[in-house]
Amino acid sequence: MKLKFIMLSIVLINVGVYSQKSQIKDAQSLFEKGKSEEALVILKKSEYLILNAPDEEKSDFYFLKGNVLKDLAIKNIDAANNFSSASESYQDVILYENEAGKYKLSVKANIALKDMKSKLVNGAVADFKAGNFKESAEKSYKVYLFDKKDTLNLFNAAAAYLNAKEYGLAIQYYEQLKKMNFSGNGILYYATNKKTKEEDAFISPKARDSYIQEGLYEKPRNEAIPSKKFEVNKHLAYAYLERKDLVKAEAVYNYLLELNPNYIDSYINLAYLKLESKKEIVDKIDALGNSKKEMLEYDKLTAKKDDITRSVIPYLTKALIIEPKNPDVTKMLLGIYRSLDMTKEYNSLKAISN
Repeated sequence: MKLKFIMLSIVLINVGVYSQKSQIKDAQSLFEKGKSEEALVILKKSEYLILNAPDEEKSDFYFLKGNVLKDLAIKNIDAANNFSSASESYQDVILYENEAGKYKLSVKANIALKDMKSKLVNGAVADFKAGNFKESAEKSYKVYLFDKKDTLNLFNAAAAYLNAKEYGLAIQYYEQLKKMNFSGNGILYYATNKKTKEEDAFISPKARDSYIQEGLYEKPRNEAIPSKKFEVNKHLAYAYLERKDLVKAEAVYNYLLELNPNYIDSYINLAYLKLESKKEIVDKIDALGNSKKEMLEYDKLTAKKDDITRSVIPYLTKALIIEPKNPDVTKMLLGIYRSLDMTKEYNSLKAISN
């Protein structure tokens, strides 16, 4: 009875292998006909069968799956997720061939991975230019996860989320970049697409040269990338400001002044933050009545409010030293002088600004 059970198991495994090979063949046929979505349905249904297959057959399966997912991504069908899944499939090809010690598809899988990264980067750039910021961010972040050494893609994801007004994710990625001490120094490799006449970026000079040799691109050029450390903190401060996290915004604006003491926007925004902090005091003042106790509280709160207003003056004065004719700074400072009854300072600035 036990022997019969073993024999039956072997028969069932053989049937499964036959079914798997048949389904892979059907998926390959659909893929070659351009029906990648239908091919993927078959592959997903038969994937559980691959667990008991030899490494060589696993390699064939995952290489086909990678090709199908890559094709869908290139057609802009759930591009970010399909590119990510395709990269996992190609990496499985390399894994199984390493285990088997036979390298039939590893080279092709590596080439596909590099090509995919290049296409995903270009797709993120195209989405950003078209104003599809969230889609651009998702693609850039997928590229970063695919190759974490290329931190520029994390920077691009943060910038795209900032433009999409997804401030939480922008803050998360910018803080991550700060922890890495990201600078972004490097070189961009460009070439012009002969068909579209537009410039595309490439991940390396070798990747670009391969396309030029195929006659698809021309006019290669390199572009040096300056440090983005200041930009990271500038955008981070802005994101915190938009989220009304005044304490963290103030800390980053002060840090920006350490990096560049003449950065005028930091002085203006620090002044704004100080003035914003007055609102709670003003609300308390407005809620007071006319009792003796409340009038004493009124005097204390008014003095505190005026102290905060007075603390803004050095920031705005410094901003005017950097840019003497800045109308926004002048207007803000005149308003502060007026509110504090600083008539002499008000008249002096008014005379200069006219």
